[in-house]
Amino acid sequence: MSLIVGLGNIGQEYEGTRHNIGFEIVDAIAETLSTTFRPGNGPFVVAEGRHRGRKVVLIKPTTYMNRSGVAVRKALSEYKTDKQDCLIVYDDLNLDVGDVRLRPQGSAGGHNGIANIIELLGTREFPRLRFGIGNDFPKGRQVDFVLSPFNNSDQKYLEEGIQKAHDACLHFAREGIAKTMNNFN
Repeated sequence: MSLIVGLGNIGQEYEGTRHNIGFEIVDAIAETLSTTFRPGNGPFVVAEGRHRGRKVVLIKPTTYMNRSGVAVRKALSEYKTDKQDCLIVYDDLNLDVGDVRLRPQGSAGGHNGIANIIELLGTREFPRLRFGIGNDFPKGRQVDFVLSPFNNSDQKYLEEGIQKAHDACLHFAREGIAKTMNNFN
C-alpha cells in the first residue's frame, strides 16, 4: 500500500492557487482511480483506490499548509504505513512552472508544510515530489505569489507538469522512490 499526500490549504479562497498544486495532483489521481474524497479518521480527507493491484490511499490534509505534519503523522498511524511508502506532493518555488523532481529525503527548503512534517515525524527521510511553481515575484511578496493562481502563460507547462506528476505518483505506488526517480527526474 502507498500513501500519496498532496499538500495545500483548505477553503474555496485557496482553490487554484500555486500553493495548492499538491491538492490538484491528488485530485487528478483520484479521478484516474475512479474514487472520491471523504472525511478521514484524522485531520484529512481521504480517497482509496487500486492501481495495478496495489492499494493507493490519497490524502489531503485539512490542517492548512503550516500544520501538514499533524495530518501526515495521523495518516501514517491510521494506515499503518512506513514513511518510505508515503509520498509527499507539494509546490516548490525553486523549480520552473511544471517541472517535477523526486527525492527520497531532504531539507524543508523553506517550505513551511515540509518543515512541519520533518518536525513531527522527527526525520527528513521520506519521499517527496516537488512541483515547480516558478518564482516570478517582487522581493518580499512570496506569500502573495504562492497564494495567487497560475497565469495564462503558465497553463501549458502546468497541464504537462500535472500529468507528469500524476504519472510519477502512480509509478511510485507500483515501484517505490528509487525506480520512480530514475524514470521521472
